[in-house]
Amino acid sequence: MALVLDQDQALLRSTATQFARERLPVANLRRLRDTGDATGFDRDAWREMADLGWTGMLIPEPLGGNGFGHFGLGLVLEALGRTLAASPLLSTVVLSGTALTHASDAEPARNLLRQIAAGETVLALAHEEHPRHRPLAIATTARRDGEGYVLNGRKRFVIDGHVAETLLVVARTAGADDDPRGLSLFLLDGATPGISRHRLSLADSRNSADVQLSDVRVDRTALLGEAGAAGPVLERVLDVGRILLSAEMLGAAQQAFETTLEYLKQRQQFGVPIGSFQALQHRAVQMYTEIELARSVLHAALTALDEDGGADVPRQATVCKACVNDTFHLVSNEAVQMHGGIGMTDQVDVGLYLKRARVAEATLGTAAFHRERYATLQGF
Repeated sequence: MALVLDQDQALLRSTATQFARERLPVANLRRLRDTGDATGFDRDAWREMADLGWTGMLIPEPLGGNGFGHFGLGLVLEALGRTLAASPLLSTVVLSGTALTHASDAEPARNLLRQIAAGETVLALAHEEHPRHRPLAIATTARRDGEGYVLNGRKRFVIDGHVAETLLVVARTAGADDDPRGLSLFLLDGATPGISRHRLSLADSRNSADVQLSDVRVDRTALLGEAGAAGPVLERVLDVGRILLSAEMLGAAQQAFETTLEYLKQRQQFGVPIGSFQALQHRAVQMYTEIELARSVLHAALTALDEDGGADVPRQATVCKACVNDTFHLVSNEAVQMHGGIGMTDQVDVGLYLKRARVAEATLGTAAFHRERYATLQGF
């Protein structure tokens, strides 16, 4: 694992940081929230991301991608995390793009990958069904009906689910609850009869929806890959999502820390900056060391995605998400507390970082979930 970025990576990070600050500052998230924007993200900025090549980083070059890889996209998401930028990168490029790449080589999947690379569509992966992350506890059913299938069930917390033109739905065609065998992946047009979507209002003002499937009829071409074989694909998709979501979270934690550091230098009490108080210095040092540790863990996980054959990715992903969850939780808490009373108001941005931390921590598994998963992966 390289500890220093190469020239291309450094340029990419610089470009992404500048883009986030100029096009998607925190003020943009406030505007989306306060106006009740129906989309939940800036479509013009989304097209610009496609023009910059970010939507094609995980997509093979023959399908319009650029093959820059997970490490490159991680740098982009880290920069966007600094400004709490809302975009469909996680839902469309990371989760849905990875699912399409690994689930099927059929033309419908390849065509969607081309559209993702061009920034022409928004997709959403519909897999969660419980208040807490239980990725294999799928009760949504897909029953054979002649030459097609009938889907019934409810999906929760679908990222960008209310606005996605296409849904990738995980449904059970066989097997019992929590059994990875018997899971299948279906490609559904968002306008298919029987699909109803309810947009959720979460603490972090980011896009999420509940999706109800009521006797949704599709033909057999909607099935991606073989029936009952989507379990390993889903695990891979979620691991990629965990690592790249961690990149966004680390960027947000870094910005919350830097904002707090500036406040400690400016806020005065008893005639001196509060940053001169030893107790606050110790807390700031702890934040810094935890961020740097999390960065090392994240870079190791991103490197594993790009260079490892896949064997070590589950372990790296679960260590990464647990570590970054803890770090973002600590830093967001400390940021609010060190700002004092004003940190509890909407007047300053640090409270927005705490809200994002709480939602992101729960997304794709809490620290407790991943500690238990790590123990299982290690054979305990």
